[in-house]
Amino acid sequence: MSGDVKQPERTTYREAMREALREALRSDDRVFLMGEDVGRYGGCFGVSLGLLEEFGPERVRDTPLSESAFVGAGIGAALAGMRPIVEIMTVNFSLLALDQILNNAATLRHMSGGQLAVPLVIRMTTGAGRQLAAQHSHSLEGWYAHIPGIRVLAPATLEDARHMLPSALADPDPVLIFEHGSLYNVSGELPSTVQTVDVDHAAIHRPGTDVSLITYGGSLPKALAAADELATGGISAEVIDLRTLRPLDHATVTASVARTHRAVVIDEAWRTGSLAAEVSARIAEDAFYDLDAPVERVCSAEVPVPYAHQLEEATLPQTADIVAAVHGAVD
Repeated sequence: MSGDVKQPERTTYREAMREALREALRSDDRVFLMGEDVGRYGGCFGVSLGLLEEFGPERVRDTPLSESAFVGAGIGAALAGMRPIVEIMTVNFSLLALDQILNNAATLRHMSGGQLAVPLVIRMTTGAGRQLAAQHSHSLEGWYAHIPGIRVLAPATLEDARHMLPSALADPDPVLIFEHGSLYNVSGELPSTVQTVDVDHAAIHRPGTDVSLITYGGSLPKALAAADELATGGISAEVIDLRTLRPLDHATVTASVARTHRAVVIDEAWRTGSLAAEVSARIAEDAFYDLDAPVERVCSAEVPVPYAHQLEEATLPQTADIVAAVHGAVD
């Protein structure tokens, strides 16, 4: 093999996100990172570790503990021509900035007749499985996917963690990036040949013929594990990662259902009013006559996420639940 051929890089989801931030800060002087503990502490989940030392306190800015204030400051900076990346520790805390996100960031272009753009990126951790209890563990990204005027991204792979950020920063409108906390320590090889990712389309991670498993974020590894288990029993499952929750790439979903004739939607959020409900409704509207069985949904139990490990595990969608749902659709 030639010596100048780059080998895949071994990395983690956390390190891939950090390298994406580093590249953004290096390539554009308008970009800066702000949020609680992103500087000296290196981020609540260690994503920005070392960036303060490399870029200084003007580019990596620790903020007071006021989500409404620093998200509002990010909106103002974006309106003034900067490219701020705002980190909110967890999706639960983002509710304190919901007024800024919904009533300001998402609406200013429309309320100004297109005169004002808000090129703001907001990153936050979502999801459970780490024994952080109810105030740090919910999956509320479906709420934000309900809001017109913003784009909602959910990177589930090393490639997406590394390469979604440039597209988000190039968007003239607000982009929210939801990073599932269970993925930060996931490691693997990051292909050096991949430089960009398609944020406009869902990704088919595994082709199949018998059932479509439709999911995103932290549930993707569970869906892939379920597909592996199902394959041992002769069931071929196609696994789709939505990647972008708003706008949804519904065409990829319906095309998959047209091939497999069955669908199971996996969503760590609560079942009632969930993104899974939206995907299921769209399948029923646009692919009803392709279905050989009702759409199945695998969601979290409708309780605040418990702290106790065994209760938390019982609350969340697990691989066994996905397998059982598939058997309900196929058998």
